[in-house]
Amino acid sequence: MKSRRSLPLLLLLLFTFCIGIFAIDDVSAAQRKRKGSGNASLTNMEKSTMIYIREEEKLARDVYIKMYEVWGATIFSNISVSEQRHMDAVLNLLIKYGVPDPALSNPVGVFTNADLQQLYTDLVSQGTESLLDAFYVGRAIEIMDIDDLEGAMEETNKADLDNVYGNLLNGSYNHLDAFNTHIANLTQ
Repeated sequence: MKSRRSLPLLLLLLFTFCIGIFAIDDVSAAQRKRKGSGNASLTNMEKSTMIYIREEEKLARDVYIKMYEVWGATIFSNISVSEQRHMDAVLNLLIKYGVPDPALSNPVGVFTNADLQQLYTDLVSQGTESLLDAFYVGRAIEIMDIDDLEGAMEETNKADLDNVYGNLLNGSYNHLDAFNTHIANLTQ
């Protein structure tokens, strides 16, 4: 008798589940249509942005490595590891689309982009003045990253690029919060 009563409930649950699956699939299809499939070729702007973001993430990692060497503050070690993951995520996109990696064999502190090379030199110089200055450098890097990632997301219709840039953006906001906390702790 119990199994007869539970059959309508089971059918109702199954029906609800199927409706939910179709609704989720419709939303996913709409998102893919809006942002593109990710398999189309890149525009020149998307390529140059991806190359720049790859080196900009390297800039952050390399500066934080240097700041850790100078100050020994674990925030720099922790965030440099995160920046390496950011670099790897962009590298995966470069490989997927057959775009040459500007950071392939460059050691710490060496950049293909001359502007980023100069910025690295300037930021390391500023960050070695004091621990507080090093935290300000970290904050400046994350603000720059946030700005550039938001711009990169606006200029693409590729879901895979948008997804990676969105993840990097979330990481940069977390890093910015961490630097702001350290700055507040030193200035209060």
